[in-house]
Order: sequence, then C-alpha cells, then structure tokens
Amino acid sequence: MEQNPQTPTTIESRMLRATSTALMLLVLAAVGFFGAYALAGAWYTPLEKGEPAAAASTPDPFSSVSLIAKSAYVLDLDTGKVLYKQNENAQLPLASLTKVALMLSVAQVLPPGDVITIPAHKTPDGAPIQIAAGTKWRVQDLIDVTLVESSNEGAELLAQAADPAILARYSDASASDPTLWRMNDLAHALGLTNTYFLNVSGLDLSTTQSGAYGSARDVATLMAYAATTSLSTFSATTHTSVTRSTIDGKSITAVNTDAALDAIPGILMGKTGYTDLAGGNLAVVFDAGDGHPVVAVVLGSTEDGRFSDMEQLVPAAQAAIAGGK
Repeated sequence: MEQNPQTPTTIESRMLRATSTALMLLVLAAVGFFGAYALAGAWYTPLEKGEPAAAASTPDPFSSVSLIAKSAYVLDLDTGKVLYKQNENAQLPLASLTKVALMLSVAQVLPPGDVITIPAHKTPDGAPIQIAAGTKWRVQDLIDVTLVESSNEGAELLAQAADPAILARYSDASASDPTLWRMNDLAHALGLTNTYFLNVSGLDLSTTQSGAYGSARDVATLMAYAATTSLSTFSATTHTSVTRSTIDGKSITAVNTDAALDAIPGILMGKTGYTDLAGGNLAVVFDAGDGHPVVAVVLGSTEDGRFSDMEQLVPAAQAAIAGGK
C-alpha cells in the first residue's frame, strides 16, 4: 500500500523543527567549548612575551665538583659520552701514568708467563735496588710489582727485557730505545696528539723537563684502550697490596700508591703519577654500575689532592650514569 502524500504545510513544519534543533545543538556545543576553555584557563597560564618554556631537568651531578687539578676528563666508555671536562687538551707532565703505555708495549711482545733474568743495574731514580740482579721473574709478576708501587726500577728492567722482541717485531723501531719508540708509536696509532714519551718511567729529566707529556683527554683514550684490550695486564692495580715471588721463591710485597682505592667501588684498573714537575696525577677505570665502565683522569693536582679530586669525580660519574646523563 502506498503512503499518503505529505502536504506542503507538513513539510514546512518539519523543516522548521529540524532547523530549530540544529541551532540548539550548535549553541550547546559552543557553551561546552567555551566552558572547557574557561576551566582550562584556571590551571593554564600563558607565557609572557619572551618568557622561555620551562624544561624538565635534573641537577648536574658535577655542579658541585671543585678540583685542585689543572686538568680533568671523565668519559663514559659505554656510550662514548664525555661526562666532565676541564682543560682536557692542556699538555701537562704525565709522571708515572707513562707506565700504562710502557706495560701495553711490553705485554704486546712478552707473554705473561715468560721468565726474564734480572741483569746488573742501577735504579734510574737513585733509590735502593729492590729487584736483585740474577733473580728470575715471570713477566706478569714483575709487571704487577712495577705498576702497584709505581717502581721506576721495574719499568727500566721491563723495557730492557722487551727491547729485543720489539726490534724483531717492528722494522721501524729505534735501535737505541726500541720500547720507548714503541710507546710513542702506540700513542701515534691511538691519535694521542698531545702525548709523547722521552723515557719509559715518566721521571723528570731535569728541573724543567718532564719524562713524558700528554693531556687528560689523551690519557683517558689510552686508559680506555688498555681496559678494552689488556685489562688482565693491569689487574693488580685494583689491590691495596700484592706479594709476588721470583722463580726461586724470593718475594716482594708492593703497596699500592693509590690512596683513593677504597673510595672507588668497582675499580677495574688505575695508575698514579707524581713528580715535582707533574704534581699529582691519577687515572682510573671503574664500573659505575650495571656493567657501565667509566674512565676518569686528573692531571696537575697535588700529591694528596689527586685523591680528593678523584673522590669527587667518581660519585658524580655514578650519579650521572644512574640519572641517564
């Protein structure tokens, strides 16, 4: 059955009702919009002209650090991010930090279990002879003693022992000082543009000339290389003292020169340095938490100040890592 056709009056009436309903909906929508906007204004205050937006930030863990050292550098080895720097490219005397490059050069040509016989010798610094001529030492044992107590005597003996092997391996090596040549060759290969070595121990050559020079940034790079390629060579430096024996049973107890050792949790390796020209130097690699290695270096501090300097940098680095910086 077909529907009855609608009259014009009926159609007009329905159109008016529809139009009225649409207008009412628009009014309600407008009221809702401006009501919400007004409520938003209760908690949102627009910035004044030129006022910067506030950014969420966390305090800088290094903001309170105040060092005696002339130069410092802290590097996150996991990300390659520099956590702290102070005159990081200044070229300064290295003192016994030189022995890091020495031990890398020695360990590359002398296996740790090889035995060397100590020749007749004098100590380079005039100290009493500790490593007796004629005694036989495993290479790693002599490295341990030399690093832990920063022995200049041990440094010279290890360099002499490595000289023939370095000459045999490197055709460009200097015939007069092969191990010293290799130390400088290694610095060049690592891109340490501010670093060079004039002797194998880091002892001052005179009142005006150091035995080695470098920057905090270069030392950090060298320490990072040592930690990633030869950490076992430097493992003894994490102990307050070590006792090592010759093949015939004569022992030496070496006491660590790093007085900040107990204040560096998770330490992986470290090296001290001190001479009149250098002042106090210290470089360490430590785990800042959850397998996160960090290297920290201070140069040109004082004999005791290098330790208090490092005791500031280590917790700051730990806080930075924990905070995701």
